[in-house]
Amino acid sequence: MSVPDLLLLVLAGFAAGGMNALAGGGTFFSFPALLAAGLPPVTANATNAVALWPASLAGAWAARDSLRPLGRYLLPLLAAGLAGGLLGGLLLLVGGDAVFAKLIPWLLLTATALFAASPWLSRWLAARRAEAAQPPHSPLSLAAHIGVSIYGGYFGAGMGILQLAAFSIEGHPLARANALKNLISAVIYSVATATFIIAGRVSWYELVILLVGATLGGYVGGALGQRLPAKFLRLLVISVGSGMTLYYFRATYFAQ
Repeated sequence: MSVPDLLLLVLAGFAAGGMNALAGGGTFFSFPALLAAGLPPVTANATNAVALWPASLAGAWAARDSLRPLGRYLLPLLAAGLAGGLLGGLLLLVGGDAVFAKLIPWLLLTATALFAASPWLSRWLAARRAEAAQPPHSPLSLAAHIGVSIYGGYFGAGMGILQLAAFSIEGHPLARANALKNLISAVIYSVATATFIIAGRVSWYELVILLVGATLGGYVGGALGQRLPAKFLRLLVISVGSGMTLYYFRATYFAQ
């Protein structure tokens, strides 16, 4: 690996860790950097997913007290996350680099749109949500959770916003919806990580570099959380996501 690529991954990891601690959207920094460093698309995505895995476990552990009273109610949701995450990871591997490369612009566009719309979506859901102690599982709701989990296992950026929407529409209060999101995200990332590792599609050298930068960025981001305006941070993430989306549309479909 060249020195510029090394510096790129450290800086991208730092930016991703910092943005995830502040406003989310770290994938917009880390995933394109892995591609720029020369990794094949599937390997870049798999490596990025493994880099996000420890944070998902930490989020699930932090939510354990909120989730413990739900008990057996969680089992269908865990099964949906497990099945969807596994299927999404397998679809990524089976489709290969050529298919995934064609989908990258569309996936980035989806993730950017979800991130940009998340404040409006949160207000819309809050105004229409009918909260319930334990909303019953229905075939439609479980199918929605499986669909979101497939997306998470395949790509993942913006998955948390989709999960919050699904749980809120079901009738979960926001605090519990966020806790459920953290738990199911951990399941999805865990099964996807295992799938990618077994398939040998994780680039460990780049992963370690990315994690070093992300750890430092997360610490700095946490320290700056009360000092930087949220609107500026959201605008930065949306701008980066939009720029990456336009770049990959051009590179994928319009480059000569």
